[in-house]
Amino acid sequence: MNNEQLLQLTEKYGSPLYVYDTDKIISQYHRMANAFSSVNKLKINYAVKANSNINILKVLNQLKSGVDCVSIQEVKLAIEAGFNVKDIFFTPSGISFEEMEEATKLGVQITLDSLSVLEKFGDKYSNIPVCLRINPHVMAGGNHKISVGHIDSKFGISIHQIDGIKSIIEKSGLVINGIHMHTGSDIYNIEAFLTATEILLNTVKEFDTIEFVDFGSGFKVPYKDGDIETNIEEMGITLSNRFNEFCKEYGRELTMIFEPGKFLVSSAGSLLVKVNVVKPTPNIVFIGVDSGLNHLLRPMMYDSYHHITNISNANDVEKIYDVVGYICENDTFGSNRSISKIRENDILCIHNAGAYSFSMASNYNSRYRPAEVMIYNGEDYLIRKRENFEDLLRNQVIIDL
Repeated sequence: MNNEQLLQLTEKYGSPLYVYDTDKIISQYHRMANAFSSVNKLKINYAVKANSNINILKVLNQLKSGVDCVSIQEVKLAIEAGFNVKDIFFTPSGISFEEMEEATKLGVQITLDSLSVLEKFGDKYSNIPVCLRINPHVMAGGNHKISVGHIDSKFGISIHQIDGIKSIIEKSGLVINGIHMHTGSDIYNIEAFLTATEILLNTVKEFDTIEFVDFGSGFKVPYKDGDIETNIEEMGITLSNRFNEFCKEYGRELTMIFEPGKFLVSSAGSLLVKVNVVKPTPNIVFIGVDSGLNHLLRPMMYDSYHHITNISNANDVEKIYDVVGYICENDTFGSNRSISKIRENDILCIHNAGAYSFSMASNYNSRYRPAEVMIYNGEDYLIRKRENFEDLLRNQVIIDL
């Protein structure tokens, strides 16, 4: 979308405002499908945690995507969006067994990531095939907070516990129909990912009932001009060839699964914010906007870079600014940024805000969460109302003191 269109949306819906361009989601989905098109059985499961708005889910459902869910609530959202339960994969970590049972009764594909849960599940549901999440002990990903395949990660069953797995399934009769890994997010080192892949495929060989192999995702997208990203096309060629070769070794045509979140929706999203104040200090010119870490936490939590442009005054001389939020914390969206001259009431666009942005939003400082708009077939649709004061009080129980 161009700047004029984005400005019109803020005039229509106000700010701050999340805007999602579904054309970009669709093109990213097809890009991934094409990259692995030489695999006979390919399944792309969208990671719901990236952006769980039900309308985004409906778009993915139209594309014949499956979904990867990490909570029973995400499972129910996917069902509400129209997904068949057979296309819903449940891959939680550290949840209660009661939540696992609720998902099981809905008929979704279950993934287990601890020996204790595997044993409990086998005792009660030995007739239901399950997938195992394996920790390959490979460090891959960007920020350490989103690298989840290393030896000290809470996720997955260690590759050194295979004998324990076999002991449990021998006792219970449980069938293992899939092997899963997820090494982390923002992966750009293809070699590290391929190393983990070999560990995963070697794990598959330990079982003779495998139907699918889930490689997770975490592929890096660019956040600015010249930024590094996962070369999905190169990875597609290399990994597809290895997977097809492995299927012949294994003696069965397996399904290759990925569970992209950020890759599909990140670049489709923009957060539009209004400039409240231009505040020069001896060393820095601060730009205070009508948003903060309550709406976009990634820069503060992961040190993530989000490109920022002034769409109200795009062609003026560029100056150096720190763009900050209105929360009573150091909620900085960007430091030392070269941006076209900013004036009060200008609208800034924070790019690549489609993933892990609204889904991590909160009411911190008792601020309202913003509205969301989706562009679909050239038309704009309000897909989440802006919160108001009544929303802050909803579910609070006011007692008479």
